[in-house]
Amino acid sequence: MSNDPTVKIGEIIAAGRERVSVARDAVNRPMIHHLCDAMEERNPIYLDPAAARAAGHPDVVSPPSALQVWNMINPSDPEVESDVDRAYAILAECGYPNVVAVNCDQEYDRYLSPGDVLTATEKVETFVGPKQTGLGEGYFITTLTSYTDQRGERVGTMRFRTLWYNPAKRSS
Repeated sequence: MSNDPTVKIGEIIAAGRERVSVARDAVNRPMIHHLCDAMEERNPIYLDPAAARAAGHPDVVSPPSALQVWNMINPSDPEVESDVDRAYAILAECGYPNVVAVNCDQEYDRYLSPGDVLTATEKVETFVGPKQTGLGEGYFITTLTSYTDQRGERVGTMRFRTLWYNPAKRSS
């Protein structure tokens, strides 16, 4: 394989195929409480149904920053290699085996409420490089995950950017 992953990953982006994951569990009050405990979050609309109703919600709501938690691990998801996995494998095979998370941007369309069942669809969105970085030469790859509820309505998105690099190709 050539050491330039540009063509193959460009083909993946053009195909636009998505990895799909349906949450194992619906958004629920006990898990919202666990998440709030872990994040030391005390906003009453996340913990107290009366406070949530006073703010115009039918029940407690999930902290927006917990958007991706509901689909993170689902052992019932089929074991299929996705285009995201293929893009990462191509980078490693082309000599860029090290990875570091660069940034994660989330957008929230609405609060999640108990009973919501999320579906996440993830695809490779952008690919840039090679770039010379302090860690070595590398490529930046961004995935886009869109989250929808049980009615198919979008509730939020997440863009996750990673740098795949080769420290042996660091400029002096």
